[in-house]
Amino acid sequence: RHRSGAPPERCATGAVRHRSGAPIDLPRLCGALDCLSMTDASPENESRVLEKLRQAGLRPTRQRIALARRLFAGGDRHVTAERLHSEALADEAGVSLATVYNTLRRFEKAGLLRELVVEAGRSFFDTNTAHHHHFFFEETGALIDVPGDSVTVGTLPVPPPGTTVARVDVVIRVTGGGAGAP
Repeated sequence: RHRSGAPPERCATGAVRHRSGAPIDLPRLCGALDCLSMTDASPENESRVLEKLRQAGLRPTRQRIALARRLFAGGDRHVTAERLHSEALADEAGVSLATVYNTLRRFEKAGLLRELVVEAGRSFFDTNTAHHHHFFFEETGALIDVPGDSVTVGTLPVPPPGTTVARVDVVIRVTGGGAGAP
């Protein structure tokens, strides 16, 4: 049984193979590693997470699977590395903050996340990779997605020679809002 009390088959499912090609029995491996409980332990979510990693060309390591479950199980979200690390520690995942940062960077490079820098030294990772912008609530640090077509950017300066504009990210900083602010 898993630390959470769930039987091993609830802890992890799916067809995973070792790099040698041999099948890996995830329920048994999970019990042997005493791994973490999942945000969503359903077989559907497990398959979805594994497929998402594979389609991005990422090897589904224990740490990547654990963090991907938290990131992609409940729809789009904005998360800091520190927040994701805290969530992983609460589930007894046994991943270091450095591993969280490295995994987030790999996910971003693979196109699974976008990094959003809201101020010097403060970044969020966004699971919504579609074209959109954000409201940033300065008092609470919360972010809300703004549809990409609801913001019009006027004229952009000509980019330096040999470069092209990849995208424009707009962060609209708001204050106030009282009890209605996230």
